[in-house]
Amino acid sequence: MTYQVLARKWRPKRFADLVGQEHVVRALSNALTESRLHHAYLLTGTRGVGKTTIARILAKSLNCETGTTAEPCGVCQACTQIDAGRFVDLLEIDAASNTGIDNIREVLENAQYSPTMGRFKVYIIDEVHMLSKSAFNAMLKTLEEPPAHVKFILATTDPQKVPVTVLSRCLQFSLRNMTPQQIAGHLAHVLQVEGVSYETAALALLGRAAAGSMRDALSLLDQAIAYGVGDVREDGVRAMLGAVDKRYLFALLEALAAADGARLMSEVEMLVTRGIGFDSALAELAMLLHQLALAQTVPAAIASDEPERDSLFALAAQISAEDVQLYYQIVLHGRRDLALAPDEHAGFSMTMLRMLAFHPLQSGVENTPRSVGSKPPLTPPPVAAANVGSSAHAAMSPARALLANIGGKPQASRAATAEASTPAAEPEPEPARTVVSAAVMPAPVLEAALPPWDDAIPASAMVPPPAVSVASPDEAAERDEDEALPSPDDAAELAEYGLMQAEADDGERAATTEFDGDWTTLIGLLGARMGAARMLAQNAALKQWDGDVFHLAVPEAFRNMAGRDFQEKLRTVLSEHLGRAVQISVSIETLDVETPAMRDARFKREQLAEARQIMQNDKVVQQLVQEMGATLLAETIQPVQE
Repeated sequence: MTYQVLARKWRPKRFADLVGQEHVVRALSNALTESRLHHAYLLTGTRGVGKTTIARILAKSLNCETGTTAEPCGVCQACTQIDAGRFVDLLEIDAASNTGIDNIREVLENAQYSPTMGRFKVYIIDEVHMLSKSAFNAMLKTLEEPPAHVKFILATTDPQKVPVTVLSRCLQFSLRNMTPQQIAGHLAHVLQVEGVSYETAALALLGRAAAGSMRDALSLLDQAIAYGVGDVREDGVRAMLGAVDKRYLFALLEALAAADGARLMSEVEMLVTRGIGFDSALAELAMLLHQLALAQTVPAAIASDEPERDSLFALAAQISAEDVQLYYQIVLHGRRDLALAPDEHAGFSMTMLRMLAFHPLQSGVENTPRSVGSKPPLTPPPVAAANVGSSAHAAMSPARALLANIGGKPQASRAATAEASTPAAEPEPEPARTVVSAAVMPAPVLEAALPPWDDAIPASAMVPPPAVSVASPDEAAERDEDEALPSPDDAAELAEYGLMQAEADDGERAATTEFDGDWTTLIGLLGARMGAARMLAQNAALKQWDGDVFHLAVPEAFRNMAGRDFQEKLRTVLSEHLGRAVQISVSIETLDVETPAMRDARFKREQLAEARQIMQNDKVVQQLVQEMGATLLAETIQPVQE
């Protein structure tokens, strides 16, 4: 017996057999039950979602010998002939092959005659958007007022190309793409009836590869059965589709979360040895990052039967929500630029390295590479030369320059403070090839240049200012090298500063444990430590604070942020920050105060409006507009972030 492919064998023959088109089935079933039948229907949707199938079932419902019904019997002569494609009163027309007006005119001439066997003469015009303009015009009148025994069912994958005059004469039903879960469930039913063993993970792969089309899914299932010699296994389906095993993707992201470059490149090479397509690897990686974002923000969106559910939530806890969003964008751009890379291997590796370069542990790395978690070497900052006779420019000893640098403010700002506090002297002409030693600093300027905490340093520990000396460039260079090494007095000064700074740090940490009711400032201090719970904190307003209980209110639009996982994460971070156990109570209500997110958005709008107003009032811009006919594109103006 000739083998019949699954896509044809399992084509639905009743409305009840359709998958994923409940909205269309309900409307047509009710219309058939109540005999509220329209004369023209338009079915739209992508390939393989059931347009022609629904048209044939509707034709059976109209011509079944048991009467007009939403559940045709399937055994009468009309039903069996329609299923076999031999019913004389059902005319299926391929508009892609019959585009001209002559073909449509022939159809319309035959429409006036009564049906031969059935109750209605049904015309199914597939890919109707392929008809010519003259053909559409020829059928308008008949389509609007056909004979009582004629029903038109039009199907198209591109409804935008169908004239509005035709659309207005039809009842339009838009068929949806089926979800991977719906496809996988139907494939499991098919395989159970067919007696073929399978793995659930393999069907999930086929469901995603079908891209919403059940016909494509059944065709891929046929191929998978042949590939696996009667079995549908995950490994075989992955090899057939060229898909990436998610376990390797998890390994890639785990190495990335640990900022382990060597392990990351090792995992990339493992993909090479397995012959995995890098384009599909990036596509699967983007899908995995999407699932991670869902796990972090909307945990309920992850299906309970997801095979990698536990691994997803474990990995989601290792990567911050901000990094997931950044990595997702990098993967999309990397996939787009893959064709521009020297080869796909280099393009994929560069995408991974780009993600690694933006890792938080790698930020701030300059010039010299260092291992993860190591601190940058503590080296004195470069000392600038000063002109002879210029009392406004002051320098300091290497030890004090180092203390000023690690004290928190740039050295340039301290020099500016010294200039502001010291009267500027009349600058003298700069002598040719004259260099002043880095140790030059008049005593009054030294006091002004010191940071506030230098007042606590005893006078005996301070380095006395040396006399001004003029040296040649070579001598100045040798002197700079000697002064790069701290003297014993400098070492004592550094040690004393270390004790003072430690006390200041302890005081600062103690201060952070107090909360004065300023919710915006508090979440600003917590920063990235909140992770995914930052979305809840940013979009919540503090209604009441009872010391150990924070009563928060969240707008209805952000209800999904108030989940138990987010509350627990925020409670943990607050408890660690305040040094005591606290509780969180979240309610959903209409707010009459600004949340931190609302305040930030308002501040950005005000900045944008101010920046645009400044540009519009600029005299140069106004002159360009008036004299040269220039146009100021206000939407391109953005405030400069300092």
